[in-house]
Amino acid sequence: MNIQKLRSLTPSCPSARGWLNVWRKGKDDFLRAPCRWRAISILLVTAGMFAPTSVHAQRAADAGQSTASPYLSQGRALFTTNCGACHGTDGRGGDRAPDVATTSEIQQLSDSDLTGIVQHGVPGMGMPAFSAMVPEKVKAIVDYLRLLQGKGTGVPPELPGDRHAGEGLFFGKAQCSACHMVSGKGGFIASDLSLYGSHETAEQIRGVVTDPKNKLSARSNVTTVVTRAGERVTGIVRSKDNFSIALQTLDGAFQFFQRSDLKQIDLEAHSLMPDNYGSTLNRNELNDLIAYLLSVGAENASHVSAQPPRSHDDDFGSK
Repeated sequence: MNIQKLRSLTPSCPSARGWLNVWRKGKDDFLRAPCRWRAISILLVTAGMFAPTSVHAQRAADAGQSTASPYLSQGRALFTTNCGACHGTDGRGGDRAPDVATTSEIQQLSDSDLTGIVQHGVPGMGMPAFSAMVPEKVKAIVDYLRLLQGKGTGVPPELPGDRHAGEGLFFGKAQCSACHMVSGKGGFIASDLSLYGSHETAEQIRGVVTDPKNKLSARSNVTTVVTRAGERVTGIVRSKDNFSIALQTLDGAFQFFQRSDLKQIDLEAHSLMPDNYGSTLNRNELNDLIAYLLSVGAENASHVSAQPPRSHDDDFGSK
């Protein structure tokens, strides 16, 4: 089932390594999973109905709603109810499950692979099996996930400005590339924007650029820790539990701390993204920047859609 395609999730999702270990056992093991997974499925469905969602997640889901057919609207409702509690209603992941919307390795999984994951789950890793769900509803979930991945709409974005001037701004005056990456170029402390424009509208992007404090998820906020020795380290939280916390600093390095070694943890109410683009960039420049993100996102999404699934040998090299 192209098990190795999930490998790229390992650095970003704490449970991904466990997912890989379970999937290596093969699909037959999933079919023999204990009935307790049905009970867990019911619990997660209930949790999904009441799970809090970020402003960004709700905005992306609303965008899907506005362009979707009644069939895709059904998929949206099923995805939100059954998957949103762990993967987020926008599919971009959370504390309990990986990003299934923008991760290229997940996007390259076939519909059959995704259907199998929904039906059989990942026993032992918190992913329940929805074996009792009728095939039509499973297909609706998979099709809606494809919409979140920027596929299936077939509608080219309307560009509000000059994409080439916007590229110059992204890598120049606006300094977006200091934190963000596009098509393999740029920084990596913030999210990869290679596919961002494939599932956002021009106005949604404008809102994030000009008002990041109110538009971005709290997961993007800056955290500063102070050690008992007096050292201050600022970055983005990449993982945390009751005993430790891991930060990624502006230079891309990861720093790991035991909570017992820390005197103070300050969870700040802002992200690394500047909040003054509305004044430092004029309207035409904002339009150009948005045009670049929309166009490059659409192009990258089409390239991902055109790529055939990789064989098992692609992950290890041919012999």
